[in-house]
Amino acid sequence: MSVDLAVQKAIRARLVATPAVTDLVPASSILDRNARPAPRPGIVIGDAQVIDEGRSIARTRSRVYHTVHVWKTEPSREGVKEIMAAIRAAIRTGRLDLGPGYHCADWRVSSMRALSDPDGESSHGVMTIDCLVEEVAP
Repeated sequence: MSVDLAVQKAIRARLVATPAVTDLVPASSILDRNARPAPRPGIVIGDAQVIDEGRSIARTRSRVYHTVHVWKTEPSREGVKEIMAAIRAAIRTGRLDLGPGYHCADWRVSSMRALSDPDGESSHGVMTIDCLVEEVAP
């Protein structure tokens, strides 16, 4: 499995296992695939970028950036901000289990933005989750 897919699956697993998140967004609406239209409320995980962080010839470290989109039908951005805060709290509670072959050295929410959607009915949150991953022998 690729490093970005391992991180994507682990992020979803963490979010669906966190009651503070699923109290706001049903687990069935926390998706790691494209969804058009996105469920409301909903969390869509998937856009990713992988950057080589290797400082040795082994090149065993990568930094994985995942974009997480949060959607909610509401006149303000209050609900989206509440969902993003719950996601951030879920990420701050312990290391991410990436399964065999990878070790999460560090992870964090590196940015959060709350926007009004042009449809005039929805708010949209955009978060970046930044994960430093070390490849390990299985």
